[in-house]
Amino acid sequence: MSLIIEAVGKRFITKHKKTHTLEQINLEFKKGEFVCLLGPSGCGKSTLLNIIAGLEKASEGKVLLNGKEVKSAGPDRAVMFQESALFPWLRVIDNVEFGMKMAGVSREERREKALKYLKMVHLTKFQNSFVHELSGGMKQRVALARALTLDSEVLLMDEPFAALDSQTKNILQLELQRIWWETKKTIVFVTHNVEEAVILADRVIVMSANPGRVKKEFKIQLARPRQADSLDLTYVVADIMKALKKEVEKVAKAEYDSDWNIEKDTVLRDADHSVGIGI
Repeated sequence: MSLIIEAVGKRFITKHKKTHTLEQINLEFKKGEFVCLLGPSGCGKSTLLNIIAGLEKASEGKVLLNGKEVKSAGPDRAVMFQESALFPWLRVIDNVEFGMKMAGVSREERREKALKYLKMVHLTKFQNSFVHELSGGMKQRVALARALTLDSEVLLMDEPFAALDSQTKNILQLELQRIWWETKKTIVFVTHNVEEAVILADRVIVMSANPGRVKKEFKIQLARPRQADSLDLTYVVADIMKALKKEVEKVAKAEYDSDWNIEKDTVLRDADHSVGIGI
């Protein structure tokens, strides 16, 4: 498997102005690699993920998966969004089976695979429950099971844990590390949270403020599974924070009042190490 981004740029043109969201993005993802895209709000992380998914088109450049240009969405790239996007009128098992059903997979095969991945996310006893009976963390685990059933080579995740409480988020970060290790999938994960990126990734791509460019890459060579209370992890988080400081300042100058001062603000020092303005 090879996933290559070649000179990708993205412009949005409105009646009043032209916005350059991404500029000259060049990246290569190895088979089975876990990569986090990290940067301030508005730097184009989610836009880049959508271009890889085939949900948006690049204004310049291209994305190549196994030598073929990505021009639309496809089963070789599963996507998991910030919201679980489950169907409330379907049971958990039917939500997990939905993508396979649309792909024409037989009833027996899709039931077998759905149960396999529900077991992987520890939700088999809730297979007959409806969405309103689940907690936020459980909904995201159902969404993850559904994405895994597609057996795609690449799993694209757009801040899937952002809306969850810190305890649930910590549990799911551990679970995702285990699932990634078991499935050997290539994962591209968008996050605002530096600590989350270091916990999960083999490599963290730090993006600059708008227009988004690749500012710096960090290889995370820490033993797994990783947890937030690790001293080594804290040092890596602090190092990445330094690279992000100037980018957050750029966004602040554009969006905050003139008396705002990054040294007096907690935006880079809050409890969960999130970065960005307006998040």
